[in-house]
Amino acid sequence: MLQKPLSKPESLVLVIFGGSGDLTKRKLIPSLYQLFKQGKLPRRFAVLGVGRSAYTDETYRPHLDTSLEKYLARGEYDASMAEQFLSSVYYLSIDPSDGAQYGELCERLSSIDREISNPGNYIYYLSTPPSLYGDIPRHLASVGLNVEDETTGLRRIVIEKPFGYDLASAEELNRIYQSAFEEHQLYRIDHFLGKETVQDIMALRFANGIFEPLWSRNYIDRVEITAVENMGVESRGGFYDETGALRDMVQNHLAQLVALVAMEPPVQFNADLFRNEVVKVYQSFSPMSETDIRERVIRGQYTEGEWKGINHLAYRDEDKIAADSRTETFVAMKLYIDNWRWHGVPFYIRTGKMMPTKVTEIVVHFKPTPHKMFASSDGRSIPNQLIIRIQPDEGIVLKFAAKMPGSGFEVKKVSMEFSYDQLGGLASGDAYSRLLEDCMLGDSTLFTRSDAVEMSWRFFDPIIKAWQEEDFPLYGYPAGTWGPKQSDSIIDHGHSWTNPCKNLTNSDLYCEL
Repeated sequence: MLQKPLSKPESLVLVIFGGSGDLTKRKLIPSLYQLFKQGKLPRRFAVLGVGRSAYTDETYRPHLDTSLEKYLARGEYDASMAEQFLSSVYYLSIDPSDGAQYGELCERLSSIDREISNPGNYIYYLSTPPSLYGDIPRHLASVGLNVEDETTGLRRIVIEKPFGYDLASAEELNRIYQSAFEEHQLYRIDHFLGKETVQDIMALRFANGIFEPLWSRNYIDRVEITAVENMGVESRGGFYDETGALRDMVQNHLAQLVALVAMEPPVQFNADLFRNEVVKVYQSFSPMSETDIRERVIRGQYTEGEWKGINHLAYRDEDKIAADSRTETFVAMKLYIDNWRWHGVPFYIRTGKMMPTKVTEIVVHFKPTPHKMFASSDGRSIPNQLIIRIQPDEGIVLKFAAKMPGSGFEVKKVSMEFSYDQLGGLASGDAYSRLLEDCMLGDSTLFTRSDAVEMSWRFFDPIIKAWQEEDFPLYGYPAGTWGPKQSDSIIDHGHSWTNPCKNLTNSDLYCEL
């Protein structure tokens, strides 16, 4: 059964806390500009940036205009269109941590409401350091800006990751938000779920009848999920050193990709039923003992290395990183899902910085044929693989064996592929644009629910606690490599990691790194 169509409000004010920050200028404003160009914003719409920086409306708009020119893709910036868009952008200079200043926010919102004939429809976006995530909802509630009933407009709040640093902090944040807002008002955003290719995992599984009979322990040997970057921490050193790869990538992005691969088909495709199935996957993660963690989880930190003729700094030599930091920049893990469909199938997940390439992909390894009838050139069997590439070169590849021309019956691995650039030249879209529009529509399908946050942390929290033991190893790996060699030890005998190429198609013949 299809989900009922949703509609946007006629008018809306989007309040961005952290309006002068990096995420706002790099992602949020360019994404809103794209929605404006496409006519997808409410008819009467305004943005109010809120932050400590001493901007005014008149100085804030040129600042954002410069960012649009810099961060939009080539050919997407139009000076006239940008001027129209930015004329509806405002700025309020207050300290979001000071509840006494929220009266000024009420007054400014009332002023904008009168200007655009808005009946109090507000979406709050928390583009701030996580240290403010607990303050802002309490302060909004103290002045009544959280209330959504027949006398007010809609009130929604979007929270960036990380939602907590461990189970206890996530539970405390949930208590704070649930005391100020209803669950249907909460939109915990993860831009990964806004990517078209992530959503295509659901279409691939649930819109094609050929995969469902094969999608289980009966035919799948193992699943690999890799999300790596070919850069270091750049300007995020202070944030990253307090966060690390597990909190930054594994507990949210990679766990959600595991859920999309492993989830059962929802009876109906709507927000509640879809997110119910995600939670069931998290509930089925097989808990790890301390011994399991030591044997099946590898953490690493990049060291100095020469790569592509450039000498790269070690993580501990990066700006704002402690000289004795034990923060992980690499995590590899083998986990299991204890349910009927997946029992005994290992899921290998891996993320890291300063890798040889930037790529995110899922590789589903099918079991080999029960009897080897044909020989390959190297004498090895050729199990089927389904590769779902999320970035870059987005697409899907199915690898299978085919007979080589000529005498005999030698077989070779060949590929059947689809790439998103084949869809009539249509762009795959911007993840933040998609999710911002979903929030305006009131569609929470691709946003994380409170029980999913807590259930995910219940699995990963023991790993964080185990890492606090002094004798838990942190392995070094040179910048530009695929991580510490010790990560090979968690792969079952006879297999190895699939180190993906930048290009998706013909990767066996040509690998551009």
